Amino acid sequence: MKLGRAMAGAEARLGHAFARPELLVEALTHPSFAGRADNQRLEFLGDRVLGLVIAEALLAADPGASEGDLAPRLNALVRKETCAEVAAALDLGSAIRMGRSEMISGGRKRTALLGDAMEAVIAAVYLDGGLEAARGLILRAWGERIAAARGLGRDAKTALQEWAQGRGQHPPDYVDVGRTGPDHAPVFSVEVRLEDGRAAEARAASKRAAQQAAAELMLARLEGEA
Repeated sequence: MKLGRAMAGAEARLGHAFARPELLVEALTHPSFAGRADNQRLEFLGDRVLGLVIAEALLAADPGASEGDLAPRLNALVRKETCAEVAAALDLGSAIRMGRSEMISGGRKRTALLGDAMEAVIAAVYLDGGLEAARGLILRAWGERIAAARGLGRDAKTALQEWAQGRGQHPPDYVDVGRTGPDHAPVFSVEVRLEDGRAAEARAASKRAAQQAAAELMLARLEGEA
């Protein structure tokens, strides 16, 4: 199977020459694109491969870290928003096949769509070249983020609560905004709200992780305002 120009460009940026290029095509096919297998099954697998490789990398990078230190780092590195950022850096959006309405509505830049595609691509590389190939892709694409992950080791919810209480505010409220995705790979949206009216929303594969992600986002904003 010969890849088109957009797919071939994506393959080059990924740094993996596919022996089975149809896997890359499937990984970059959104469910809105009619007539071909879409990337939802690959997304399911890629999410697990990503979690394994990132967990291994975090353990190797910080041998003395506790589970409590590592868990928020892992959550921050594998959440949908981070996957979307990596996909955007690789310009995967330009190669994704999608329906016309999805394209017109800005699908090539949509966080959920890019995040799903990144996870699916990881699975495609894994199925085509094995775990070492997938590990190589992930470590290349996430390298700087993994190196900076020690700064994500705090419990963001606790830190945000301490920030609020230190200023005489009530503890932050965490509000469930919604749930999307299939049953096997749900995505939860949670908004954190401060007493002074400021809010931040984040998404993750569990409510707990989404709460942490929202707290991390709010802390980053507060630090930026300081």
